[in-house]
Amino acid sequence: MGLRVDGLVHAITQIARQFDDAFDASTVELRQSKGGKYLGITITVTATSREQLDELYRTLSTHPMVKVVL
Repeated sequence: MGLRVDGLVHAITQIARQFDDAFDASTVELRQSKGGKYLGITITVTATSREQLDELYRTLSTHPMVKVVL
């Protein structure tokens, strides 16, 4: 989840592609917060190792546009 700003979805999908060559951006799910200030983004990736999953989490959680990663 991050502030609803231009480029957020693109940034997240680019990160997903770094970790999963078969990532399909058409599967991305978006949800605006009640007030419209935040955007929740759900991505589905196929991880092949725990290390890959941990690195994906670190990359997402340290991105300046991202506020929360679950």
